[in-house]
This record gives sequence, C-alpha cells and structure tokens, in this order.
Amino acid sequence: MSVFDDVAEFVGLPRVNELRLSPDGTRLVATIAGLSRSGKKYVSALWEIDPAGQAPARRLTFSAAGESSPRFLRDGSLLFLSKRGDQQDGDEPTDKDTVGLWMLPAAGGEARRVAARPGGFARVAVAADAAAVVLTTATLPGAASVEDDERLRKEREDRDVGAILHESSPVRYWDADLGPAQLRLVATDVTGPGDPGGGAAELRDLTPQPGRALDEQLFAVAPDGSFAVTGWAEADEPGLPRAHLLRIDLATGDQRVIAREKGVSFGEPSISPDGRRVVCIRAVDGDYDSPPQHTVWLVDIESGEGRPLAADADLWPIRPLFSADGAAVFFTSDELGRHPVFRVDLDTGDVVRVTSDGHYSELSIARDGSALFALYDRVDRPPVPVRLDPGGVDQEPRLLRAPGHVDVPGRLEEVAATAADGTTIRGWLALPDTATPDSPAPLLLWIHGGPLGSSNSWSWRWNPWLMTAKGYAVVLPDPALSTGYGRHMLQRGWGQWGGAPYDDLMAITDAVVARPDIDADRTAAMGGSYGGYMANWVAGHTDRFRCIVTHASLWSLESFVGATDLPAYWVREWGAPDRDPSRYEKWSPDRFADAIVTPMLVIHGDKDYRVPIGEGLSLWWALQQRGVESKFLYFPDENHWILKPGSAKVWYDTVHAWLATHVLGRQWERPGLV
Repeated sequence: MSVFDDVAEFVGLPRVNELRLSPDGTRLVATIAGLSRSGKKYVSALWEIDPAGQAPARRLTFSAAGESSPRFLRDGSLLFLSKRGDQQDGDEPTDKDTVGLWMLPAAGGEARRVAARPGGFARVAVAADAAAVVLTTATLPGAASVEDDERLRKEREDRDVGAILHESSPVRYWDADLGPAQLRLVATDVTGPGDPGGGAAELRDLTPQPGRALDEQLFAVAPDGSFAVTGWAEADEPGLPRAHLLRIDLATGDQRVIAREKGVSFGEPSISPDGRRVVCIRAVDGDYDSPPQHTVWLVDIESGEGRPLAADADLWPIRPLFSADGAAVFFTSDELGRHPVFRVDLDTGDVVRVTSDGHYSELSIARDGSALFALYDRVDRPPVPVRLDPGGVDQEPRLLRAPGHVDVPGRLEEVAATAADGTTIRGWLALPDTATPDSPAPLLLWIHGGPLGSSNSWSWRWNPWLMTAKGYAVVLPDPALSTGYGRHMLQRGWGQWGGAPYDDLMAITDAVVARPDIDADRTAAMGGSYGGYMANWVAGHTDRFRCIVTHASLWSLESFVGATDLPAYWVREWGAPDRDPSRYEKWSPDRFADAIVTPMLVIHGDKDYRVPIGEGLSLWWALQQRGVESKFLYFPDENHWILKPGSAKVWYDTVHAWLATHVLGRQWERPGLV
C-alpha cells in the first residue's frame, strides 16, 4: 500500500524547504517540516545534510515551536529564527510568543537566544566575513524605542483595540492585514563562541519610519558587514508600490538609492564577493497592452549604473546569485515545463543551462567555487538537496541523503498539442500504472494558477499522484500565459484570460483523450485561483466534462477588482471597470452563468484576501439559483491555500467523493468530518 492511498499518510510526509551552506563549505543545513505533536499543523526543524552525500541526514533541533531561516556565522555557528522562547520542551507556542534570533554553536551544545524584539523577527541576513546580522522586525509606527513598542502593544491589548488606520493602499496581502505594525530593518553584531567576545550587541534601528516600504522585500548584507542592500517599496502611482534598491550603511544608517525607475520594481538582491556590485531582478510592470517582463539586472553600487544580463534569453528569471569569484551569476527560470539553473558570464554575456531536467531552488555556492547546492524536485519527485558542478552544462544532479523520498504511484509522460495559431502547447500527463488500451483511465484536466506560471514542479497542495492512486490520469498543461515559453506565450493570452488559454486547454485535452489509454467519456476539469477562474469559464463554454472543481475562483471580475488585496495592479492591466468595462464584460465568467449545466464543486477559504470569499459565495448562489447540481466546501479558517493538515485531508476527501460520483458513477458518500 502506498502513502498516496491514504491522504492522512500523505499529509504527514516530511517536506524539505530552505537550504544553507556554511562559510567553509563543510556543513549544509536544511529546514524540514513535519507534523506537530498534535498533528494540527506543520513544524520545521533544522537538519544537517552531508555535502558529500555519504552520511545520512541528522536532525539538529527538536522544539515544539520549530525553527526556520538557518544562517551561518563566519565561525560556523548557526543562527535561526524560532518562537521557542522560554517554553518548556514539548510545549506548543502560543499567539503571544514572538520569534527570536537563536544561535547553535558550531561545536554543538544547547542553543541560546541572542536577540528578541516585541514584534519578533521575520527575515535574517548575515555577512559572510564579519559579525554583522540584519533582521526585519515588526514595530508600531509611534514607537521610538523598544520600550515604546512594548507599551503601545500592551495598551492596544488592554483596551482590546484591533483597529488599523490606513492612509494608502494596499491594506492587506494574501491572508494578512497590513498594520498597524511596520517592518523595520535592525542590525547587530553576533559572534559565535569561536570568536572573541561571543554574544550579541544591541540592535540598531536602521529604518525608524519605514511605512510599508519593507513589506515582502528581500535584503542582503555585504561580505564585510559594512552595508546592506534592500528592496524599498514606494508608490509612484496610487496603490502601486514598486521597489527600488536602497543601500544602507550599517554603522550610520545612512541611505542611498542605487536603482530606481518609474514603473519598474527591483528585488531579490545579491551582493558580489568584493562588495562592489549587486545582481537583482528588474521587473517591468505589465499594462493594458503588454505583459510584465523580468530581467536579471547588474548594478554598480557606487555609480548606480545598471545593465541587463541574459536579456536575449527570453526567460523568466528569479533569485540570482553571484559565483564564488564574482565573474558569473547563477539564476533559475521556467523553461519548457522545467525550471533549470542557468549561468551567465558577466564579461561575455554567454548564457549556459547548468542543469538538464527538473525544478531547482534555494541555490547556495561554495566559497571556493567547488560546488553548487540546491533543492531539486520534479512533478513526480518531492524536493531533495543536491550537489552540482558550478561549471557544468545540462548536468544531472547528485542527490544528497535527506528525509522525504517517496515513490509515486504511476508514471509521468510529456504531452503536446498544436493550437489554432500553430503554437505548440505542452504539458505533463500523470498516469496510473493500470492505464492501458484495455483499461483506459478517466482523465482530470488540472489548470494551473497564476496565471503567469507553469506546471513544472512537485506540489504538496494539488498533488496529482493522490489521483493516480485512485485510477485517474491527470493532465497538467501550460496554456497561453504560462511562463517558460518566451514573451510570445504571455502575449497570446494577455488581456483575454478566457480566449487563447481556454482554446489551448481544449486543444491539449483533445490530444490526450485521443490516446487509447485514456477514457474520453469520463473526464473532469479542476483549477484554483486563476485556474479556478478558468474552471468557471470552462463551465460556461462547454459541457464536455462530467463535473468541475473550482477552488478560490474568480466569478465576477467587476466585483473582484475592488475587493482583492491589490486592486491597483488589476486596474493597470485591465482598466477600471467603471471607466473601461469592455474586458470585464467580455471575459467575466458570471456573464455566462445561464449556460452552465455541468455539476460544480465550489471551494473557498474565508481568509482569502487575494480572491475574496464573496467570489465563491456569488458563484455558489448563481448555481443554486439556476438549479445546477453543486456543493460548496467552505473553510472559515483557511486562506487562498488550504494549509492545515486536517483541512487538507477534508479537501482531498471531498474532491475524491465528488469525482467518484460524477466521473466514476458511484453513489455520493459525504466525507465523515464535514
């Protein structure tokens, strides 16, 4: 029996996340999430991975609160963030516990807390060759000191005040209300036991009145610890925060802009080994006529002069990182249903694909340039740490020993179809082992979200192998608006979500159901977020599917735009519905409600701020009003994603029951817990 036969076993699988390498290259640490003692949530622990791949992984931390954000000091001591505080071993953290900065000595022993603030810490960065550490901490805007922050927090709590006064948009993000606290950058010097005067200095506030400038921004510290570079978001149009790059002196707090353009955001900075340059992602906004564009961007810190890297590669790059000698930059990008590592030479501009297949993330480079480490996954393989040759080309990774390996129940094939305009539409097809011409499998069309994205990686939230375990085949297409196929693929679907993307989905479905090992008469369509929009669009434009599952979906584009967490981005790309309604009228799924006859399972979380709950409620009422067979799976305590282990089990159990009824023709069986 496979773990995919039981959703409860699947949600309990260990999940490898972050990956960090020590300065001397001898230690590699990952965070691995597993179920808490209560089984009600996931908790991350730090594990040591052998960089040579010989020794098994070794767990370093065991607190009930969990640990994250591992960062090495120059002596090999390990910093991390945790809510463990003064809890006794085994105690679950409470809402009042805050995230502190902890240190585990290089030689081992007990971890100790080296820094704390009333608002806790969210991110941490460390200098490679100095004691400098920079963190983000949430602080109330009126607080001039830590004592002020504590006093204001206590007064709000004592008076039971939850109100937030906003003076600009946005006011919330994904599932979190923004404010009243603001993220600030603070700095300190932390030395391990191997350095003279081990301990932590007092935290220095680098950004006393940041507003919302540091929300969702990444930052880096120069190797010598003299300065940091951070994204700094400010609105150059109402409701449209765009990040420029800011250099902040860690001793004085002096700030200087090093990259700024109207209509452009700079983010994900990495500082060169000599401290003279920054590499980042330059993101040009999309507008009514054109999709956004991402470029790897190199900036001279002193002059502020910048230039693109790999501009002609027509990729969608993220998370650039300097090579050990600073002569090249590594980055990852979607490409043809994969997400490989690329290397670009700074002098020649030559771009090389370092890896062949799979999806890569969390790059770490050895200081001597001998190895590149990353997390590697595929649609049919969960993430695992790997070792790569930084100078390699189209290489296969060397797998390192870590928890989380699992064999999927079935096989993965690449499929393709030709769109009406001649464009090749490709995707992945997950097949059960039982699928043969004599026993064809029913088919599920899974539509990815985004819409800018690609079905090219392992998914814990929408895992196709839980479906193949029940005998279904799952097709995961990349239609128009998918990344990894060049700018042309984005432009094909821009401004007409239900146009070319829908045609592409139908074309690849036609190609897959023509296979002898697929049952063309037993099909269903499923999607979440933009995929949910498309599931609703499919429902109003074809009756070819036996049923539809729509999760966190957009129903009325006009009502959505004013309630979503980032309305200004939508208006920039689609126009305001009261002034430029044409796209809303043409492409909103609710305009085709009367055409829906396919049974629909609607799923939505109440804490979803990206696609607010009103969209799910309106869709559900429209179906009920028209007598369309439908059910509504509602999560009062979940957001855009279903994150709690128990909620995930209910999600899959309900979806399985719905599909069994309509695709397999079985009698409806209501899941026991709902």
